[in-house]
Amino acid sequence: MLSMASAVSAVSGNATAAVGVSSLLESTRGEAATGQPFADLISDSVGQVDALDKQASTAVTGLMTGAGVDVHQAMIATEKADMAFELALAVRNKAVQAYQSVMGMQF
Repeated sequence: MLSMASAVSAVSGNATAAVGVSSLLESTRGEAATGQPFADLISDSVGQVDALDKQASTAVTGLMTGAGVDVHQAMIATEKADMAFELALAVRNKAVQAYQSVMGMQF
């Protein structure tokens, strides 16, 4: 899983945003090792993606209203949210692909 985070950071070129995604991956890896149910793991990950999206929205709103948010902070928050969403989308696509592969098997 860590190699996916490094690949995402290599594509985007933004090391700060990659730190957020890699910490998301590390936290989910630690939770999986403790035996947490898969549904809880997925819902926690979706919650973390939603939290990053809300932080980005708040930062952009603060930037637009002149509430003292720096442009760099808004861009970093936006990139973190974008990368987390792209990672979640890739995981969803792989899960759908695996489901379709299993359903296509003949016994």
